[in-house]
Amino acid sequence: MTRDAKIFVAGHRGLVGSAIHRRLLADGYRHVITRAHAELDLTDNNRVADFFAQERPDFVFLAAAKVGGIHANNTYPAEFIYQNLMIESTVIHQSHVHGVKRLLFLGSSCIYPKLAPQPMKEEHLMTGPLEPTNAPYATAKIAGIEMCWSYNRQYGTAFIPVMPTNLYGPHDNYDLETSHVLPAMIRKFHLAKLAAAGDHAAIARDEAAHGPIPAAVKAALPEVILWGTGAPLREFLFVDDLADACVFLMNQPDAVLSEHLPSPLFNIGVGADLTIRELAGIVARVVGFGGRITFDPAMPDGTPRKLLDTTRMQALGWRARTPLEEGIARAYEDYKARYRV
Repeated sequence: MTRDAKIFVAGHRGLVGSAIHRRLLADGYRHVITRAHAELDLTDNNRVADFFAQERPDFVFLAAAKVGGIHANNTYPAEFIYQNLMIESTVIHQSHVHGVKRLLFLGSSCIYPKLAPQPMKEEHLMTGPLEPTNAPYATAKIAGIEMCWSYNRQYGTAFIPVMPTNLYGPHDNYDLETSHVLPAMIRKFHLAKLAAAGDHAAIARDEAAHGPIPAAVKAALPEVILWGTGAPLREFLFVDDLADACVFLMNQPDAVLSEHLPSPLFNIGVGADLTIRELAGIVARVVGFGGRITFDPAMPDGTPRKLLDTTRMQALGWRARTPLEEGIARAYEDYKARYRV
């Protein structure tokens, strides 16, 4: 990507899109195109077609998606599959129609089978049943991958699907009804710390900023109750490292990328995992919470383990750089700075 290329970041206000947007601006790209949802509904093919016809982007980062944790996926399965299918269909198709040079499609590690061999390699895709709690979302993302591959085969496009592991960092979602495990922990431990200190005014400010605190969470304070047994293993990638990987891939020479076409797929992770119980200990330490932590085994654990094999990215010369505790500390500072709690 030359510095004067026109680059569209779809979903620039989300966790991933905002990180990619920050990285592009920091690297000196001068024509980064963004649209808020109120300006452009990416599920509306006609509006997306008009946008592409007007802006004519050279490159597209497709980071827009409806995302959430176990609770959200269980509660709104129809919304997760419909909205994600529509977003990727309109943006990928219009990227082809309007001659986009390269598109990078952001998937998720949940595309792999629930009981896939560990660590999960790219070739494990569609070799077994999905985790039921997020099957609608995963199915939509798998469709997006196949769509990229199909357009590459039929039209000679260079559309690149990437599969990041669990993400966290600045501009994360801390709504306890829809957030993923790590940001949910940050908020729960922060609320518990405030409750232990008797700072009810700060709790009220937090609730005003993030939305209602679920009754069960509020009733437990200053104790923290976490879903499941704490035994599942998870891998976590700082979102700015993902942005670095995405820009790195978009800038690979044609000769390198052609080795993977028409069916490219790249896992992006750190290559190491830890239990949810161990994660809770790190978050508690970073936040400064020293109270009681309880796990509720009546609630679902999700997939037992989700560790990505990152050999393919390492072979290209890329590795994640941010240690987990450092990344969590940076995420927590962003949480406090953004919401003044």
